[in-house]
Amino acid sequence: MFTGALAASYYGRPRTTMDADIIVKVSQTGKDRSKLVSALRRAGLEAEERQISMALESTFKIATFKDCKSSLTVDIIFSERKLKKNSGTILNLRTFYQPPEELILAKLRMIKATVPRERAFKDKEDVKAILKFARVNLDQLKRKASKASTLSVLENILT
Repeated sequence: MFTGALAASYYGRPRTTMDADIIVKVSQTGKDRSKLVSALRRAGLEAEERQISMALESTFKIATFKDCKSSLTVDIIFSERKLKKNSGTILNLRTFYQPPEELILAKLRMIKATVPRERAFKDKEDVKAILKFARVNLDQLKRKASKASTLSVLENILT
């Protein structure tokens, strides 16, 4: 499913980005890894199974894959748990997006961790636009933000 700027553009306001951020459910088996490498290569990306293995062993579980014909990249965030996702479209193709509440929570974590604070401007604007244009369960969002210690960041954006 799409996350990051593409998902923020889907729920909020369109904005430019130089990469696509995707969350993929993958198990620890080698079969899943080789299938993913094949799919990435068919999509025109430079991909090696070693990249996926290293990402799965890391704390962040993220790997970046370069497009073979441009300077664009795809960041894949690996998840071992079942993905909550919303149906949507991109360029008239059916796809999936991270739910707006989960996307906002991820952006709140990024805002909190970003130094200097001015660098978090795009993420703050994304959150504002998602809150304005998408259906968001604000009570649920506040509860989850409180558990993630990002409620103060959210409240700052809401005011």
